[in-house]
Amino acid sequence: KVLVHWLVAGVPLIVISPLLGEMLHLPRHALLVLLGSLLLGTPALSVVGAIGAALTLATRRSGVLSALLILPLYVPILIFGAGAVRAAALGIDPAGPLLLLGAMLLLALALGPLTIVAALRAGLN
Repeated sequence: KVLVHWLVAGVPLIVISPLLGEMLHLPRHALLVLLGSLLLGTPALSVVGAIGAALTLATRRSGVLSALLILPLYVPILIFGAGAVRAAALGIDPAGPLLLLGAMLLLALALGPLTIVAALRAGLN
């Protein structure tokens, strides 16, 4: 389900981002960094969102609770993604933020499914 969510929500965003970048007069070399940061960040956001949804599955008012749980985990991904694009636009090497985004994605892909299963089991008991 996380993969389908990413395909439905993340891939269209990645596809339309060059057009939006051109509309905002983003330098061409920064467009590649934008695509790279979206390719690394959006799957991580989908996994983190699935973890939050699994944690709040059996609770009332799960929307508010999941927002409180998920938003602090989204912030570093968003900061490093935007930081990489800003660095590229300013002519600074964006490798640092992109490497951190990659590390966050690998961590989310490695531990995310285990965390989701554990949260689902705890919520059903």
